[in-house]
Amino acid sequence: MISSEAMTPRFLVVALLLASVLPCRAADPSDLLAGRVKDCPGCALARANLKRFDLSEAQLAGANLAGANLHRARLARVNLSGANLTGANLNKTDLKRAKLAGARLGEAMLYEADLSEADLTRADLAGAMMGSSHLTFAKLDGANIADADLGDAQMHGAKLKGADLSRADLSQTTLRRAELAGAHLEAASLARADLRGADLKGADLRNADLMRADLTGADLSGADIKGARLLLAKLTDAKLDGADLAGTIMPDGTTHE
Repeated sequence: MISSEAMTPRFLVVALLLASVLPCRAADPSDLLAGRVKDCPGCALARANLKRFDLSEAQLAGANLAGANLHRARLARVNLSGANLTGANLNKTDLKRAKLAGARLGEAMLYEADLSEADLTRADLAGAMMGSSHLTFAKLDGANIADADLGDAQMHGAKLKGADLSRADLSQTTLRRAELAGAHLEAASLARADLRGADLKGADLRNADLMRADLTGADLSGADIKGARLLLAKLTDAKLDGADLAGTIMPDGTTHE
């Protein structure tokens, strides 16, 4: 007969095996709303009131937060990859180093939000209201930012390769040394924008407004600048090799042939 002492290890092995195959209880949104947990991947939190919540480093990938109130919430290093934040209120929210790759943020409010070093690769930010936001060194490669308001935003060193910024308001925005190679900036407003040292190789700037923009040292090689307005813009040491300037209003007010 096998003693109970000898059986104990066997029972432990069986218990561990069962734990590995049995599904865990799905996170309950009510637990997060009550402050009992932070992690709630895939949770249904549409229109939830999370104002000033501390969700730093939380796991919320794929969560539905459409229309949610996250005003002044603390979301530093949170994982919101693939989450739905359409129309959410993220004004003045701390999203430093947040993971938002593939997230949906169309029409979301992000005024004065801090997205420094956040990963927004291929995120949908169409029509988002992001005035005075901080996106220093943020990753926005391939993101859809068409028709968004980014006026007076801080985007020093932001990565925007291939991003769609068509018709976006980038007036007075800081884009020093930003990576905008191949970006779509058709009809975008870049009046008084700081684009010193920016990489705009092959970018589409047709009909863009660059009045009084500072393009000192910027690389516009191969860019399509047809019909753009460069009136009073600074082009000192800017590279324009192969750029198409047909119909462009130049800094001195003349129209390029």
